[in-house]
Amino acid sequence: MLTRCLQRTRWHVTDNMVEAATRWIAQAGVQAIRERGRFDLVLAGGKTPRAIYEKMTGVDADWPNWHIWFGDERCLPADDEERNSRMACQAWLDGSAIPAGQIHVIHAESGAEAAAEDYLRQLQGIGRFDLVLLGLGEDGHTASLFPGLMSADETADVIAVGQAPKPPTDRVSMSARRLSDTATVLFMVSGKNKRAAVQSWQNGTAIPAAYICPESGVDVLIAPECLKKSQIQL
Repeated sequence: MLTRCLQRTRWHVTDNMVEAATRWIAQAGVQAIRERGRFDLVLAGGKTPRAIYEKMTGVDADWPNWHIWFGDERCLPADDEERNSRMACQAWLDGSAIPAGQIHVIHAESGAEAAAEDYLRQLQGIGRFDLVLLGLGEDGHTASLFPGLMSADETADVIAVGQAPKPPTDRVSMSARRLSDTATVLFMVSGKNKRAAVQSWQNGTAIPAAYICPESGVDVLIAPECLKKSQIQL
């Protein structure tokens, strides 16, 4: 049985998601490298992060000490435009000074089960992440953790996802437990179509996003259109 955690959530309403998220990521990188000599960043997929990743190309950072991971991936060919890694590489990573060997993609083209096992091997020896970026779906999903499909195995770090309600149905995702093993979690939420999911989240409904529970709590960058007027000042 998957245990519900007590999530501490801080809401940050912003009119400029791209600027706010880019600044957050850059500052987290500086702090992590100062403290331990490397920055382990988990990227989110979906539409919201693309402009943020494009903005990251203009950041002045200690790129050789950045290590990139992915919270989830779709089981599609490696060069498919719908792949999270493909999007991030086109928008940012391909032109960055981050060493190629430090960009850890999920090889989901090999199938969900095989890719999950491979990513488990890639994660061996990697402790707590420094920053995990996540989005929120209309149904409350995050990464590829969908309502009714979350793994009951709380010890799993990476899971194969089948029968996802959104295409493609086969995916690979880090588990809620592994995504929570981080210094900071930053959700990025935009779009009027997210209002119902945000309302459910704030009302305490057990949507998948509510299972992400790092010790430090969760920060949510949220655009005003996702909230009712009475909620703007959170």
